[in-house]
Amino acid sequence: MAKEHSYAARLTWTGGAKGPVRDYAGYSREYTVEIAGKPPLTGSADPLFKGDPALHNPEDLLLAALSACHMLTYLAECARAKIEVVSYEDQASGVMVLSGGGGRFTGVTLRPRVTVAPGGDLAMARALHKDAHAQCFIANSVNFPVANDPRVIETGFAA
Repeated sequence: MAKEHSYAARLTWTGGAKGPVRDYAGYSREYTVEIAGKPPLTGSADPLFKGDPALHNPEDLLLAALSACHMLTYLAECARAKIEVVSYEDQASGVMVLSGGGGRFTGVTLRPRVTVAPGGDLAMARALHKDAHAQCFIANSVNFPVANDPRVIETGFAA
């Protein structure tokens, strides 16, 4: 039986304090997201859409969510397989296409770079990326391909 988990967030447009929306170019896109028990997140639109380049935008957050979900799922799989991961980083990238007044992501590529402790099963550590990808909640929720180009090395060896 499926288990349901619920999430809640409160978004407030804080840009109104800088003035009302009168024209496309002149209003602030700044907002705050509040989630109970967590620090607030301040965001804006992408600079392409007149947002503040110093703040996170929804496109950044979608990419970060995909990258973080894969990492967390992968680390859980490694823990279950008794593979000792000593470092993990990802250089994720995505492409969004604008069309007809809107747009959509057409794909994201995750590039995790993982280092495991000496004596670790490198083949298994590599294979677990496929399992993590198949189980990632966020990747399973988007309507575009999420590619995975992992590299796994052992501590003490050059990549």
